[in-house]
Amino acid sequence: MVRTMPKVKRNYKALAVLLAFPLIMGVSMKEPAKGTKIKIFNSSIGKVEEVEKIYKTNDEWKKILTPEQYRVTRLKETERPFSGQCPLPPKGGAGIYQCVCCGTDLFRYESKFESGTGWPSFFEPVSELNIRLVTDKSFGMQRLEVLCARCDAHLGHIFDDGPAPTGKRYCINTIALKLAAAMPKNITKQIDTATFGAGCFWGVEAVFRKSKGVLTTTVGFMGGNLKNPSYKDVCTDKTGHAEVVQIEYDPKVISYEELLGIFWDIHDPTTVNRQGPDIGSQYRSVIFYHNAEQEKIARAAKEKLEKSRRFKGLIATEIVPAKEFYKAEEYHQRYYEKQGIEPVCHLPGKLKKK
Repeated sequence: MVRTMPKVKRNYKALAVLLAFPLIMGVSMKEPAKGTKIKIFNSSIGKVEEVEKIYKTNDEWKKILTPEQYRVTRLKETERPFSGQCPLPPKGGAGIYQCVCCGTDLFRYESKFESGTGWPSFFEPVSELNIRLVTDKSFGMQRLEVLCARCDAHLGHIFDDGPAPTGKRYCINTIALKLAAAMPKNITKQIDTATFGAGCFWGVEAVFRKSKGVLTTTVGFMGGNLKNPSYKDVCTDKTGHAEVVQIEYDPKVISYEELLGIFWDIHDPTTVNRQGPDIGSQYRSVIFYHNAEQEKIARAAKEKLEKSRRFKGLIATEIVPAKEFYKAEEYHQRYYEKQGIEPVCHLPGKLKKK
């Protein structure tokens, strides 16, 4: 007799929400101590570097910034719209906008667009490594504030009304930026993006974060039909979104093929809309490819896996174009790391925690 497992919800995830209550309520994680090193993408050499966080006293910042720069970047004020003109590179040239406080590369001139808001607008940063997003509940509304990752300068806010390919609008204060020399033409961005759905995103993220060459991981939702879904929305199994982990990685250290190898190892790709006790389309096995090369590699890997007979059933993994990515609530990010516990989500194969 075949025993059918009843449809159940993930009880331990609900319990974990209670454990994460301080995070849900907006209590910040402890700030890094002085001397802490972080990874920053350096556009001039096209590489990720490890640099120290920058800390200065208010008096020290006042000595190197103009009064207006200080008020905006350190006191989190906002300049009046249309009050400043963003410097432009020579006609036909390229350029990088840097943090006026510490010189960290922030936005490429090529990602700038006219939004009509009165502030410079960009559809993507130089790298997700170079900025930090925090919840801003000032003025009776909730927004995402954009900070410089290295010196925590206030830059502006991010909104979901930008153009393709990201759909994002980084609304940045003119006075927080300075234009650097153009990036050499022979230097290319050596950071790639990959997006995978393999069941509960807590455990999936925990494994990828430990992989050498993976620079950042963000858990969220992709592939659905509801704009700006919450975790609660996705759990209804009606939005069409999958729980995913979006990864920024250095292709010179870890290849897309190697990332796919990890992906196949950490879940059962033969189950449809299910991983272990987690049932619903949000838990489906899916590869969201970001370019034609990723699609080619993913389809070849899937075909090879099917021919290997490693799994008894057919591979149910979807391979579809990447759509707009929606970041999950902050308490979901690096969940197990924040809680100081080992991953307990369904992780079959050689990478499963025993």
